[in-house]
Amino acid sequence: MKKNIIGLVVYLLTALPLGGVGGGLLTSCSDDDVIGDPEKDWAGTATFFNPTDETGFSTYYNPAVGRCGDPMPFFDKKVGNFKVLYLQEFTNNATYRFHPIWGISTTDGSNYESLGEIIPVGSNDYQQDAALGTGCCYYNEKDGLYYIYYTGHNGNSKYREAIMRATSSDFKTWTRDELWQLNGPAYGYSSTDFRDPQIFEAEDGQYHMVITTRPATGGDPKFAEFKSSDMKNWEHVGQFNMIWDRVLECPDIFKMGNYWYLVYSESYKASWSRKVKYMMATSWEALKACFNDPGANWPKDGHEGILDSRAFYAGKTASNGTDRYIWGWCPFRSGGDIHEMNTNVGAGDGNEPNWSGALVCHKVIQHEDGTLTLGEVPAMAAKYNQSKDVRVMASNGYSNGTLNGDDAYVLYNRLGTHNHISLTVKTSNNWDKFGISLVRGSDSKKYYTMVVNPEWEDGRKVNFEQEGEEGKGFVEGVDGYVFQRPSDNVYNIDIYTDNSIMVMYINDNVCYTNRIYGIQKNCWSINNYGGSITVSDVKVSQY
Repeated sequence: MKKNIIGLVVYLLTALPLGGVGGGLLTSCSDDDVIGDPEKDWAGTATFFNPTDETGFSTYYNPAVGRCGDPMPFFDKKVGNFKVLYLQEFTNNATYRFHPIWGISTTDGSNYESLGEIIPVGSNDYQQDAALGTGCCYYNEKDGLYYIYYTGHNGNSKYREAIMRATSSDFKTWTRDELWQLNGPAYGYSSTDFRDPQIFEAEDGQYHMVITTRPATGGDPKFAEFKSSDMKNWEHVGQFNMIWDRVLECPDIFKMGNYWYLVYSESYKASWSRKVKYMMATSWEALKACFNDPGANWPKDGHEGILDSRAFYAGKTASNGTDRYIWGWCPFRSGGDIHEMNTNVGAGDGNEPNWSGALVCHKVIQHEDGTLTLGEVPAMAAKYNQSKDVRVMASNGYSNGTLNGDDAYVLYNRLGTHNHISLTVKTSNNWDKFGISLVRGSDSKKYYTMVVNPEWEDGRKVNFEQEGEEGKGFVEGVDGYVFQRPSDNVYNIDIYTDNSIMVMYINDNVCYTNRIYGIQKNCWSINNYGGSITVSDVKVSQY
C-alpha cells in the first residue's frame, strides 16, 4: 500500500503542470518559479495569474505568524523612535488567555523592527488579565518609568473588563502592578464594558485618562474621565457622551496646533459606518461638549470626520513633535485563499469585517481650518525607489494618453510584490467617472476597481467594485467617503501596495485603504466610464 501511494505522488509531481491558473499542483510568488516553462515570455504576457502573499509584510507590518490587532503607538522621547504596541492575534487562541501585547519600533512609519512580546497573557484562566485588551503606553519623564495601561479581560472574573497597568524602566522588563486596577462599578459604570484607556496631558497640566464604558444602570455608552498628577493615583472627574447609541472604541486625544482632537473608531456595524473618525474643537472642554450634539458639530470637512475606508480600523496616533502618524489595522479576508478570488469581497458583503490584520500607517495632515485628512508617510516614496518600465499591454478607446467613451481602458504590464503607482487624471467635465483596477488580466472575468464615482456634481466617493462579466459590481461595506471634487478636475493619485494591502491617496485630501488579494504579478488598468479623461505621468516603482 505504501509503495502505491509513493508511486501516485511521483506521478502527480511529474505529470501535472506547475504553476499558472487552472488547478496546477504548485504555485509560487517568484517570477522564476511561477512560469514552469522557461521559454515563456513572462514580461510580455498579460493573462491572469494566482500569486501568494509573503509570510510577513514589512511596509504594512504583519508578523510572520498571526496578525496585528488594535495598535497602541507612542513616541519614545527617551530613545527617539516610535513604538507601536499591538494585540497579537493567533489563528487558534486559547479560550480565556489571548491577545498578548507585542510591539514593533520605527523611526519613519515605513520600516519596522520587531520587539517581540512585551506583556504576556495571564498565567491562568482566572487572572483579571488572563486576556489583554487595548490601552496605551506613556513615558513619564518625572519618574523615568514607562507605563502601559491596558484592559484586563476575563469572562471568569467578577469584572469582565477592568483597567490595569504595568511599568518598566528600560522597556525590556515589565512588572504588572498587582495591587492596582480601576473597576467600573466603583464609579457607577459597567463591569462588562470598561476598556480602551487612553492617557494625555490636558490644559490643566494634569494627566487625563479616557475610558470607553457604559453606565452600570444601562443606557447609551459613555466616555469615563479620570485625572492624575503622578500617573499613579487617579481621580474620577466625570463622564461625557459618545455619538448617540454608538460605541466609540480606541479613543485617542491630542492637541495639534490650535485645535484639540478626539480620534475614535465607531463600532456601529452599518456598512456606511464602522470607520475611524474624529471630532475637533479649540479646547478640551469644548471637545467633550461636541458630543452633546454630534450632528451639529461634525468637522467642517464635508465627510463628518471620516478619515479612511472601512478597511482601516482602531486607528490611534503618535507624534515626534514634527509629524503625527496614525496606525490602524486592515482586516484579512475570510479564508484568505486567493485561489478563491471572491475572498476579495468577503469583508465587504454587508457583514462585520474580520478582526485583526496588517498595520497600516498614514501621516496626519492638518489643514488651515483645522480639519484633518490622511496622506502618505514621507519615507514611503524613498523606500519604493526602484523605477520600473510601464508598458501598455492592451487598450480600448485609448490614444495618446486620452481615454474616450464607455468601457475605455488601458492595461499596463505586471506589478511586483511591493509597488508604488503614481499618475495624474484630468477629467473633461464635472461628471466624468474613472477607476483604477488591480488583479486584472487580459483574460480576467472579474477584477477589482477603485472607482472615483460622482455622487453629485461636486461630490465624489471611492467605491470598491468587482468588475468583469462575472463581477458582482459594487462591493458594499468597503467604499470610501464623500469628498469635494477638485475645482480643476485634476486628480493626483498615489497607490502603495505591500502584498495584498493597498492604500490610495488623492490630492492630499483622500485616503482609501483596502485588502485586495492577487495584486502582485498581475496587470493593472486605468478605466473610463463615458466622457473623456486624460492620463499622464504614469510611473511604477518598487523595492
